[in-house]
Amino acid sequence: MQPVVSECSQQQTPRATSNTSSSSSSGAASAASSGSAAGMAVSRVPSPPPPKVNTPVAKNRCYNEVKVVKLSYMWTITNFSFRREEMGEFLKSSTFSAGAKDKLKWCLRMNPKGLDEESKDYLSLYLLLVSCNKSEVRAKFKLSILNAKREETKAIKSQRAYRFVQGTKWGCRKFIRRDFLLDEANGLLPDDKLTIFCKVSVEGDSVNISGQSNAIQFKAPERRLSDDLGLLFENQKFSDVTLSVSGREFQAHKAILAARSPVFAAMFEHEMEERKDNRVEITDVDHEVLREMLRFIYTGKATNLEKMADDLLAAADKYALERLKVMCEEALCTNLSIENVADMLILADLYSADQLKAQSIAFINTRPTTTKKWKFSRCWNSF
Repeated sequence: MQPVVSECSQQQTPRATSNTSSSSSSGAASAASSGSAAGMAVSRVPSPPPPKVNTPVAKNRCYNEVKVVKLSYMWTITNFSFRREEMGEFLKSSTFSAGAKDKLKWCLRMNPKGLDEESKDYLSLYLLLVSCNKSEVRAKFKLSILNAKREETKAIKSQRAYRFVQGTKWGCRKFIRRDFLLDEANGLLPDDKLTIFCKVSVEGDSVNISGQSNAIQFKAPERRLSDDLGLLFENQKFSDVTLSVSGREFQAHKAILAARSPVFAAMFEHEMEERKDNRVEITDVDHEVLREMLRFIYTGKATNLEKMADDLLAAADKYALERLKVMCEEALCTNLSIENVADMLILADLYSADQLKAQSIAFINTRPTTTKKWKFSRCWNSF
């Protein structure tokens, strides 16, 4: 009978039992045949162990599966270079969904000349949830431009599922520079047509699935680039630049900093003191926040995000780390409360955190009877 190991419960090892028996008759026969006297010890040769059989182990499996609904949408804007929208003005695509019966309706929203003063040299692009039959949904998305060869370029992709409520949007305020987009040599506007391609994966209901498998499983050792770069950050080997803050120093690598942050790239590309001295003095970021920001730059992770999301949001905005900024916004949105929503609204306005601002306003609008007016008097005046 095959041993059964359940992956859903604690694995148990069966106790070994002895299968050795003593035969008095065979012992007596041996003694008689050898002519030995009564009481003489009998030597037994141990039986050889049974041959090992490479038998597959049956495993009972039980796991939870989340259903994911995937959809895609292509939005083409003709005569793009002639668009007259000014900074802050936007275009909206037609609504799209996974099918005629799907209650979730989406659209794309674009600011051809940027959302605000800081992003006026960029194209801003967002995925907007138009209508929804639930209080909220979670979804991953990917936004890209199709070039003249119909290849996806300049893509941004969410690394985890973001929380959408009706009327809110997620995306990128600095999706692509306008001068780069309009340059014919880059082939992003064939026949003056801009084509945006969007993929959305919406989290659905979860189901439990059980079964049994006799397959022999092999697991290759995992080795991730982010882990290797994280080790490089921790041991500081081969560093070529020093970041100094509040008397503390961090050793880093110019190539990695420049590849991840356009602000660091500008420092090292031009004839600035940071390039000459291989040293960057940082005055407006706490050393713990800087350490966490550097960890994100090297690994794409922020392990202490929940504790310092507000400070990291400021640092991400200063060094143009758009993905970290979105991660901070989502963490802050998750923890919105009546007590902190006013502060979050001010923070969102200070660092142009569009998602946080929209979620904060939506939070206030859904709780008109429980929010105290004095909490918001100081922030309404700034909008």
